[in-house]
Amino acid sequence: MTSPPKTAPVTFAPLRGVRVLDLSRYLPGPFLTRILSDLGAEVVKVEPIRGEGMRWMPPHVDGIGATFGGLQAGKDSVAVDLKKPEGVAFVRALAAASDVLVEGFRPGKLDALGLGPASLMEENPRLIVCSLTGYGQTGPLANRAGYDLNYIARSGLLGLSGPADGPPLVPPIQAADVGGGTFPGAIAVLAALIERDQTGRGRHLDIALARGSVAFAATAYASHRAGFVERRGAGMLTGGAPCYRCYRTADDRYVAVGALEPNFFGTLVTLAGRPELAASMYAQGDDGVAAQRELEALFATRTAAEWMELVDGHDVCLEIVRTPDEAMAAPEHAEVVQTVGGHTVVSVHLGAPVEPVTRPPSQLGADAPAVTERLGLPADLVSSAVSAGAIVWPQEGTS
Repeated sequence: MTSPPKTAPVTFAPLRGVRVLDLSRYLPGPFLTRILSDLGAEVVKVEPIRGEGMRWMPPHVDGIGATFGGLQAGKDSVAVDLKKPEGVAFVRALAAASDVLVEGFRPGKLDALGLGPASLMEENPRLIVCSLTGYGQTGPLANRAGYDLNYIARSGLLGLSGPADGPPLVPPIQAADVGGGTFPGAIAVLAALIERDQTGRGRHLDIALARGSVAFAATAYASHRAGFVERRGAGMLTGGAPCYRCYRTADDRYVAVGALEPNFFGTLVTLAGRPELAASMYAQGDDGVAAQRELEALFATRTAAEWMELVDGHDVCLEIVRTPDEAMAAPEHAEVVQTVGGHTVVSVHLGAPVEPVTRPPSQLGADAPAVTERLGLPADLVSSAVSAGAIVWPQEGTS
């Protein structure tokens, strides 16, 4: 007799029971642990004794930075002074009781603090350490300073953006932080957890944001290696094709035309009363510029809403360029945009409903007592850290 098939649980929480220690700051690491938290992991956020800088950055919601709050909601907060040996001992004990540690210090910094990955993994062989840096743990660029714009510049991504006759455009998103750090890091951690089930051992993951950003340029790299070198702003997907651009409408809004296939573009211009423009969808050079000018004049004859009404019910690949507020209010994003304690929490769409975030971001160090009890840290070690002022320990009756 065969067993009946097992049904999947309602919520997608495969990491329930996995403990994550987050020593990272700002965006790449905290967003990575935001994903792990959404998947059910327990995340302990370790901040400097006076709090992470982002905690205090405006705008504020109830005294906590809005960006910080969106990344840290649902996580526990512990504040530690790593300049004191008692603080280092406290974090070592946290790492010994954890499954994953995420950090974003410069290469060698954790070793100098007495928290080197090799040392922590010797004490806890099942520990997975994910290190996020700009240029990697080794090599001539390892200690080079940088931010998102520097990483996408070095990866070649920035060189693809902007008009052909102007400078590269600074993107409105942190492509390297999230696309080159958060996402590769999350994938690597999940894979390392599977590997650990097979081997019983953890792994040190070296995630370099500049290196990870190269994946976004995969199609451009392939084209260039094949001998097709496109000028900035002149490629099929970078503004050079009349059928794949943004156009201003009569009400000073913009619509995004992404009609890369002839049937889509042909339907669009036919509905607009200009079927002859279908032949120019891929036009390049002077012919391409002329086609773009005609399309600019055409789109300026209707408002954005009128264009959407015209194409409603047809396959044309046309969308209004929304503002962030418009996008957040859209019903299709309700599952990934939550408001928790006044903070906006944006999760990654993972193809299945994850557990909703219910706890707003904690006050600095507020969760130290609960964390030490849950992880079973030695009482004498905790007492020593508190006495030395190496950790924030909330007064009884505060939260």
